[in-house]
This record gives sequence, C-alpha cells and structure tokens, in this order.
Amino acid sequence: MASADAAAAVVDTLITLRRAVSSNVQPVPTKSLDASASDAEPNIAKATYLLFNFTNETPISFELSSPTRFISSGNTVDFRSIYLAWLNKDATVTDYLAATRSVNADLANTAEGGAGGEVKNLIFAEKLDLITWLEGAGDSEYIKPLAEDERLRDAQREAAIARGDADGSMRDANGVAAGALRSGQRELDPRLQEIYNSERKMGDRNSCLRGIKPTDFSHVRKSAELFLGRTSRPRPGTTAPIPPPSAHNPLISNLKKPSNAPSGGGGRRPEPIILLSPSASSLLRMTNIKSFLVDGLYQPPDTSTATPNILHISRTLPSISSHPLRFILVDTPDQFKPDYWGRVVAIFTTGQAWQFKSYKWQQPAELFSHALGVYVGWRGEEVPATVKGWGRQVVSVQVDKWNPSQGTKGRWRDREVVEGVWGNIEQSMRARGWGKEGR
Repeated sequence: MASADAAAAVVDTLITLRRAVSSNVQPVPTKSLDASASDAEPNIAKATYLLFNFTNETPISFELSSPTRFISSGNTVDFRSIYLAWLNKDATVTDYLAATRSVNADLANTAEGGAGGEVKNLIFAEKLDLITWLEGAGDSEYIKPLAEDERLRDAQREAAIARGDADGSMRDANGVAAGALRSGQRELDPRLQEIYNSERKMGDRNSCLRGIKPTDFSHVRKSAELFLGRTSRPRPGTTAPIPPPSAHNPLISNLKKPSNAPSGGGGRRPEPIILLSPSASSLLRMTNIKSFLVDGLYQPPDTSTATPNILHISRTLPSISSHPLRFILVDTPDQFKPDYWGRVVAIFTTGQAWQFKSYKWQQPAELFSHALGVYVGWRGEEVPATVKGWGRQVVSVQVDKWNPSQGTKGRWRDREVVEGVWGNIEQSMRARGWGKEGR
C-alpha cells in the first residue's frame, strides 16, 4: 500500500518534487504528457512537462506551467519557476538572475520551440525557504496547506456539529456531546452514540499548549538584565566579557536563552549561522571555508570558480546536541530577517571594522557580546592590533602558510586548529543558551 505522502504526491507538485529530492530521483523535462514517452527536453524553456520515475511506482508527469502552493508577493508561483530555483540552489544571486533571464528569453522565443510564459525570480529569503523545505530541513512560511487539510478540518467540524458540539469541543464528563440529546435537535442512533462515547478527544499542537497564537517573550530579556544587574550595554571601544556557562543555574540559563533559541515542548531547533568576512584579504572565503571547517584542511580561496552565496555544513557538538547540527554559512547579512541575528553564533573577521557596517551591531564590543569572533592568520605573523583590542571576545588562531609546491601534503596541523575553533564556538553557544536543556 502506498504511503500517505506517496498518495499526496500524485496530486501535488511540490510534495512530488520534495520526494524526488529525498529519494535522489532526478526529474526529466519532456514535451509530452505521456509518461512512457522518450522525448526528453533538457531545456526547461522548451519542455512543457516534468516527468518523475519513482522506484516501483507508476511514472507521473506535471505540467510545468501549472500553479503551485508556493506564494510570492500574494501570487502563486508556477512549477517551472520552482524547478528552476531548485536547479540553481547553489548558484550565486548573479548566476540565478542570469539563468532566469536566459529561460525567459527562450520561453518568449516560440519560433524556436519556446513554451511561452515567464518564470518568476524568487528573492533570496523565498529561495532559501523553498530549498530548505525541499531538502526536508524545515517548514515553509510561503507554502499554503494542502486542500485535503482544509477538507479534513471541515469534516471534523461537521462531525462535531453532528455530535451536538456547537464549538467542536463541548463534551460532558462521560464523553457525550453536550446538548446532543438534551437540546432536542436530533436523536442519534444508539449504536452511533456508543461510538461517540468511546471516542478520545484529540488536539493539535496549539490546543495542547493551551493557546492558538505564539507569545512574545521579549520582555523577559529586559527583566533578566535587571535581575542580573546588567542594565547598561558596553561602551564603544570597551570589552564586555563573554557570560560564563550557566549549565549549573537553570534559572539564569532560561533567562539568558535567545528569543529564538530552542525551547521545550519538542520545538524544532533553529539552524545556527556563521558569518564570514567578504574581504579579499581574508584567508577563509566561501570557496574554501567548507574544506576548512568540515575536512580540517586549509586551502587557498578558489577565485576561478563562482562563489556560492550560502553553504550548509553539519557538525556534532556533544554538549549541545547528540545529533549533528546544521550550520548556515554566509558572507553577508544583506538578506537577513530581524530574527536571524539571534542565530548568529560566530563571525570570522580580518580585523577590519568596515565589515560590520551592515550588521545589526556595528560596534565590535557590542557585536562580539552577541556572537563569538574568530580571527584566522598565518602562523608566525603578528595578530592585528585591532583584533587584540577587541579582547577575549575574539579568538585568534594561526595556520601554516600555504606552500604551492607542497600543496595539501604536510598540513596535519590544520585539523588541530579547526578543532580548537569548533571548541570555542561550542563553548560560546553554551554560554548563550544553546544546550541540551533547550530541547
């Protein structure tokens, strides 16, 4: 028997594409609705359908011009635009815009086989939200619920009315719908009444938590500052110490937890963010940071390839989570939402203050009181005076200079440096409320 997701995939384009991503199934653009047709068309501007071939399942095709449940600026986004965004998930903003313009030009050229219409360019936040949802890493705020969910809620309300529950929840101590027989509205069949009496009242996440909307607890931060005696922020140019770990004081741990840090009740832990320096003099850029933090190997930045605008890496931090945490790496906060700053856990810097001009906190002393600073330089060279002036809120590490003739051979000390960086990040995250008790 097919699973519920498989059944839903038959009628929903987004779920089908999400299944294809999780199953590593590559969709095939075609010009025909016939699932058995072999007329594959690699150019999605000329293709009219997208074919999915799942193992042990009947192939299924969707029209690329069909609307989806993804909403952008109040309008539905067509399936071709969704698929194009997925194909460019690792592309830079410039390359993605160029791909969008190229596809639109081909679509308009109907004389050469263009399918007509136009693809939509998703903004950074929308594209990131879509890619995260397709990879199964989180929920989406831009995707409407399935119509089946709405029909299910309508059916539940109708069933509640049939039981005599005017608001869908009124039942007496015996489990009988209040007023079902007393009001004289209708007299139920005894067998049906017996079934209703045996029902168990279920609820969703909101009803179980005694609420129907999220609560803003930002006022707790202000109360915590008064309670802890920290009513003033550090002055510009001064050094504010990193708060000590609070694992032994549950009250302080709860008060100091970021507003969007993981909370009790099974909520999904937010993905921490690491900011890199966009400076051309930085030893670590978007092209080599993954090799450094994941493989423990320093290599010079690759300037011959396109620079990705976002990366994802996973790392297990034992004192925070027994499962790998997924980190987001970016070199600019231009597309940040306000709540993203609460998820920034580390900032790589070259010691140049202009890096912080677009940040929420532009003063180094204030900035590094919210996130750990990391300076990476060559071994044997002097640490910049500006970095030293920022105090112990910024850790300084050094790697061996790159030797082109030697390459990656003999870089065994890089792993030790990387482990030290991760150790400092883990300690800083613990001090700011990221911990197992926050699950």
